[in-house]
Amino acid sequence: MILETQQLTYQYASGKTLCFPDIQLHAGEKILIVGPSGSGKSTCLNLLSGVLPSQTGTITLNGQNYTTQTRHQLDQLRADHIGIIFQSLNLIPYLSGFENVALSLQFSQQRRANVSNINISINQLAEGLGLTSDILIKQPKAMSIGQQQRIAVIRAMLGKPALILADEPTSALDPMATEQFMTELTRSIDPAEQAVIVVSHNPALVPLFDRVVQIGAKV
Repeated sequence: MILETQQLTYQYASGKTLCFPDIQLHAGEKILIVGPSGSGKSTCLNLLSGVLPSQTGTITLNGQNYTTQTRHQLDQLRADHIGIIFQSLNLIPYLSGFENVALSLQFSQQRRANVSNINISINQLAEGLGLTSDILIKQPKAMSIGQQQRIAVIRAMLGKPALILADEPTSALDPMATEQFMTELTRSIDPAEQAVIVVSHNPALVPLFDRVVQIGAKV
């Protein structure tokens, strides 16, 4: 078991309360969390990543319960065990693709220890996602959106974190590019040690996943 949640809820300052379905995620699994805009998908992702503190219920990642962790311990847990693909990508504009990816290892000794040769590891991940070495030396502004997204995936994958979380990773892609991207993403994980949760409002992604978790109204 990589991730388990039980009776997870979150109440906003406005008083609105969201109740999330329980999740059990095993190594090699791919879960899609779907729901309309405003249904709480991003809140759920922020809870699972430990960015938002859980108010009620429990979240357990690799046997570690979030509620027993200090803020510093949660930050380190996230750095060691979670790779995040942000909707906005969050690439640093003045760094090359390679440098953006390598930066992820600066915050986790554990992930760094999983990489015996950073050059080989980054280039292998890039090759698997269809990126050539000449793309890695470019800054984000010189890349297409699809290339930037693949850089964000490599950054999340480097060092083999147990859980990959992706927030609307295909929002800027057409249907054909979306299917290719998701195929590449899921093919990149180690089925013995990693799992993926993707948050999206796009029901066309459903056939690409093992299971679907519905939040809010049906799509």
